Amino acid sequence: MSKRDEYVEKMKLHLDGLNAQFEELEAKGKIAQADFLEKYARQITELNNHYKAGLAKMGEIKSASEDEWESLVAEGDKTQEALKHSYHYFKSQMKKS
Repeated sequence: MSKRDEYVEKMKLHLDGLNAQFEELEAKGKIAQADFLEKYARQITELNNHYKAGLAKMGEIKSASEDEWESLVAEGDKTQEALKHSYHYFKSQMKKS
């Protein structure tokens, strides 16, 4: 076998090894992407649930009598804070991913 053939064979083995590593990374990336998308979907659902709770609480306050609505303000504030907290948590998790 000539030096050139030896070099080509060595280079082929090296490139094949690197390609196998790239394929492994690609497979891990697909798994990570699927995990990310699943986590993203769960967090979006949670945000939507908090938003809907906020809308429901707003409707409750809006339809309450003049004597009752002020007693619901603390609950409205709590609902808004939960939504805000969920949003900021979601946003921070997206930066990590």
